[in-house]
Amino acid sequence: MSEMDDLAAFALLIDAGSFTVAAQQLGCSKGQLSKRISHLEAQFSVVLLHRTTRRLSLTAAGAALLPQAQALVVQVERARQALARLKDDIAGPVRMTVPVSLGETFFDALLLEFSREYPQVQIELELNNNYRDLAREGFDLAIRSHVGNDERLVARPVLDWHEITCASPAYLDQFGEPDTPQCLLEHRCLLNSHYSGREEWHYHQQHELHRVRVSGVFASNHYSLLKKAAVIGAGIARLPSYMLHAELADGRLRAVLRDYQTRSNPMYLVHPYQGGLPKRTQVLVDYLARWFQRNDQALVSFKPGL
Repeated sequence: MSEMDDLAAFALLIDAGSFTVAAQQLGCSKGQLSKRISHLEAQFSVVLLHRTTRRLSLTAAGAALLPQAQALVVQVERARQALARLKDDIAGPVRMTVPVSLGETFFDALLLEFSREYPQVQIELELNNNYRDLAREGFDLAIRSHVGNDERLVARPVLDWHEITCASPAYLDQFGEPDTPQCLLEHRCLLNSHYSGREEWHYHQQHELHRVRVSGVFASNHYSLLKKAAVIGAGIARLPSYMLHAELADGRLRAVLRDYQTRSNPMYLVHPYQGGLPKRTQVLVDYLARWFQRNDQALVSFKPGL
């Protein structure tokens, strides 16, 4: 990099015609500029300039090197302009990772809507419940439930969800509807194997914590499979509010224990910290924030305890 800087300084010096003017343009002293030229001459073992009090003149070696130095300056400027255009252009790829249940529930419609507005942005969406190192693995955006204290990331809350305890009308007609969390001991419960404490379900009512250890014959690490099992009458499930709007609205599932609250869970839109996001990423960030705000009520479905 030092040689490239020295070559650029040499080209600028010849274009300016004097050490004084060139040093001002480079933001350095004449002495510093003179050292750069001397360093360049030492690197190539040649004399590049005849220095007089009135003017500068090139040696044969200097005349041979000047076009190459000027071409280097032009290439660097072209690279800078290309990167600036890329940053400002609303086009190109954006890689994003989101939890499986969130992506399966509504990201197809969301991203289709976004693509109609920004057809030149290509979105690569990964559905994954595991932690991903965004910078190391080349992701531009993520939606996460936990952000920790990673100073490399910028996190923006976009959704606050809770779990709804629900079952199909057929199941509840056959086995009865639980009135309290303790009644769940008599029911078949559908367990999320992604969580280590999947058998212990917590509820709150008037600042009192209710813990109940449930059991069942079916467990899965994906909410979507648990939802399907609940719909066909396999048992009682606790599912994210954002994925139940349609099923609760059309009666395929019925919420139970509505007088008991479950924990609120925030979701964050996350991206690696940068001085300024590429335009294609920024428009998606802004779009997602607006979309979640606009659809907040539908995603939450209803608040327990109301």
